[in-house]
Amino acid sequence: MRILLLDLKAQYAAIKDEVKKAVDDVLESQHFILGPKVEELEKNIALYSQTKYAVGVSSGTDALLVSLMALSIGPGDEVITTPFTFFATAGVISRLGARPVFVDIDPVTYNIDPPKIERAITNKTKAIIPIHLFGQCADMNPILEIAKKHNLYIIEDAAQSIGAEYKGQKAGSMGDLGIFSFFPSKNLGGIGDGGMVVMSDKGLYERIKMLRVHGMEPKYYHRTVGGNFRLDALQAAVLIVKLKYLDGWSRKRQENAAYYDKKLKEAGLVDKGFVKIPIPVYKPTGDKNYHIYNQYTLLVKDRDKLLVHLKENAIGTEIYYPLPLHAQECFKDLGYKKGNLPVAEEAAGSVLSLPVYPELTADEKDYVVGTIAEFYG
Repeated sequence: MRILLLDLKAQYAAIKDEVKKAVDDVLESQHFILGPKVEELEKNIALYSQTKYAVGVSSGTDALLVSLMALSIGPGDEVITTPFTFFATAGVISRLGARPVFVDIDPVTYNIDPPKIERAITNKTKAIIPIHLFGQCADMNPILEIAKKHNLYIIEDAAQSIGAEYKGQKAGSMGDLGIFSFFPSKNLGGIGDGGMVVMSDKGLYERIKMLRVHGMEPKYYHRTVGGNFRLDALQAAVLIVKLKYLDGWSRKRQENAAYYDKKLKEAGLVDKGFVKIPIPVYKPTGDKNYHIYNQYTLLVKDRDKLLVHLKENAIGTEIYYPLPLHAQECFKDLGYKKGNLPVAEEAAGSVLSLPVYPELTADEKDYVVGTIAEFYG
């Protein structure tokens, strides 16, 4: 049996006719950059995310970049974030000449640990970027309180978490700005790069719309220096189709995650300490997060050997992420040393993500769990 980490062909097979029609409609219109399809997607995403506005952009990375630009963050400023995430979060801070300040993660959720944020604040701190990692929101209430106390902006990096909830609030709706990525592997993935910034402040909405077209308003008159951050109509058309299915796909991922939880426990892997399953368990309402499982990520013993074993048995896996950002060579001038952020460092040496996409069968999931159990004897 061969199991991919993510099988996008299986997803496409179920919606092929709708996607092809959506693409054909754009080709017939010959309207490829921004336009009606992008505006329709923006309205749909804003409504879905419980925000007033949304601005489609060229990628999740550019969504972060234009958000920082809209808040006038630049040289001399500091932005607090987590070291345990995809590089783009810190990369965009550095690109603007600001300094990323890393705060360690919570050992249960792998998201930024709120009590540690306040200790990292200086008179140069301008913003906090919490990551809603793997499809699970960060603990936002204390983060919002800290930001209010110190007059800081919050940009929610929800690149992996569209549709996730925190105490009834949608990812992206709680801070000043929220960003999504439509990279093909995301729960809501396009047919290339794409992203979105969501917000409820009209001023930020108008500024980000201007910045995504080189700071231009009206045409050929430039109020500021922006960038080419436009979302194209082909991406928007496909995403409009897929958005209708998103909640159903997320529920299937939750069911698959619950199945893994159950089977890993039944196999004795949790009680014996070989595997730590991702928690808190998702709940539609209540105090715990509504986890949409962009990844199903375990903390495992002998991770690298298990990874080899799974690959030898044709099971797709991935390490998100093998080296925390504070340990990356490009950030060595920030002065972090091994041991400064121990929880993130430990996670980087132990995490492993399993296939969790909606189309997985029970036999495939059983094969994954059985192969893990076989490795641990």
